[in-house]
Amino acid sequence: MAKPEPVLHDQTNILPTGRLIVVFCALASALLITFIDQQSIGVVLPTIGRDLNSSSTITWAGTSSLIANTAFQVLYGRLSDIFGRKVILISSLGLLGLGDLLCSFARTGPQLFAFRAISGVASGGNMALAMMVVSDVTTLKQRGKFMGILGACVGMGNAIGPFISSSFAERVTWRALFWLLCPLAVCSGLILYVLLPPQTIPPEPLRTKLAKIDYLGIFFSSVGTILLLIPISGIGTQFAANSPMVIAMLTIGSCFLVLFGLNEWKVAKLPMFPFRLFKKPALAAMMVQNFLMTSSVRPELSMTLLCPDSPCNILYYLPLFYQIVRQMTVIQSALMILPVVLPQSVASIASGQYMSRLNRYGEVIWMGFSLWVTATIVESRFSRTFPLAGMIVTLIIQGMGVGFTFQPTLVAAQAHSAKADRAVVISSRNFLRSLGGACGLAVASALYSNTVIGKLPSPPLIPETVANQIKSSVFSVPDLSGLSATQKGMILDTYTLASRSVFYFWVGCISCCWLLMFFIKDKGLQRKEEKQGSEGVVEAGGRGRDEEGGSAPGSGEEEDTANEVDEMPRRDAEKE
Repeated sequence: MAKPEPVLHDQTNILPTGRLIVVFCALASALLITFIDQQSIGVVLPTIGRDLNSSSTITWAGTSSLIANTAFQVLYGRLSDIFGRKVILISSLGLLGLGDLLCSFARTGPQLFAFRAISGVASGGNMALAMMVVSDVTTLKQRGKFMGILGACVGMGNAIGPFISSSFAERVTWRALFWLLCPLAVCSGLILYVLLPPQTIPPEPLRTKLAKIDYLGIFFSSVGTILLLIPISGIGTQFAANSPMVIAMLTIGSCFLVLFGLNEWKVAKLPMFPFRLFKKPALAAMMVQNFLMTSSVRPELSMTLLCPDSPCNILYYLPLFYQIVRQMTVIQSALMILPVVLPQSVASIASGQYMSRLNRYGEVIWMGFSLWVTATIVESRFSRTFPLAGMIVTLIIQGMGVGFTFQPTLVAAQAHSAKADRAVVISSRNFLRSLGGACGLAVASALYSNTVIGKLPSPPLIPETVANQIKSSVFSVPDLSGLSATQKGMILDTYTLASRSVFYFWVGCISCCWLLMFFIKDKGLQRKEEKQGSEGVVEAGGRGRDEEGGSAPGSGEEEDTANEVDEMPRRDAEKE
């Protein structure tokens, strides 16, 4: 396996426990603010649409943020390697504050869409950089515990964001949401500026740093991602799947992503998405797992559905199932997300404790995917009459599976990669997660709409007006008033089949993730130099076999470990 690029500088700065806890709390708060920003807007979109006279296009407020988030995820790893984690993280939080401030003063729909795109760019950076900084200030053994808590913050943001925004929309104005988030983001950046240790990057001329940026890769990746995700996000709702515009954008976007891959593989001196990472079967398997996981979990957890006109209702299917098939109210469908996100937070913290205490991650991830597969199989049998208690238990199991896999797979990926690659491992993993989520939404949307249209009873079994209304608004809650019980039953059965088609897709995705576990070997969570450092016998330039990893000679694993020891010496925490 090729060695990491020699131009990078070590940013490791292992902190003593007291200072580490303070810094980590600030990072966790920044991540919580970021996810509240991401997940809060869905519930207030109908209100915003009416206020800005943009009800027919307001879905682009969510779409623009998603596209911008995905397009720029891959950039942050290398930017933080070049300019330093601290400056990029603080800049990203400042950008989030600016985006939210601009959103609060938006007067037209297009203005809001552009400002939400700015927030999306910042959100992607905050997510990646918080994890990168944690990787810099903790040992690999400590990292599982702290990454687990970060995962809990993600779950908390998913859970409370919609309720905060709905409270503002009902009691004050939707603009107050952004007036709150803007100063919170700015204050978070200022706190991190004070608390984060000084950057360890040697001073270089700005021209030298700018010359390291992969401009061609940025161009190819951003153009390709944007052209690919715009039609994917609107297929079946805003664009016809066979329209010339959709076909052209998908084709051109795919070509640009191929060019991006070729550039990263053969041209870029400091690639943002190093293909050499995929030479390790374990690391490649974990990257594919993250792509497939978000193909399933994003429709369930992201931007929780609370209103029939929001894009969440178009793309995220569990709440849609609750509202249509189970005839739940908007608030009830929102509450039914809590059995997923709350156990996710608890399981994320528990998995981190397990990994840090026992120095292992394999059992956690195996358990997570096993629980997740089991839950999705049961979920595929959800129906009009499935017991509510059984649904809640299934969702709890599913949430535990999510919590046992999302952050532990990141810790495992870092255990299988060199320390010099930890930033690009995080940014590449997050890019694949975002791309997988977008692709999963597109597949689920196609499955759902095609099933509803194909299985819907034809007149005279149901009134023609009702049939036409359903076919023209597949993702809206249909008005079934005035229909007989038999007619209602036929329509609800159709929506049950549509929901199950999406659930079957999730079963396939998570089953593939479970099978990929056979390619992943538990290497342990203590690097060779960290073991020696804890015994006070660090040997500079020491090479050898990773004692926890159990690597076979000639496998390439010992080369990575040696490289980490040579290039990335551990800073002694006692210097603090």
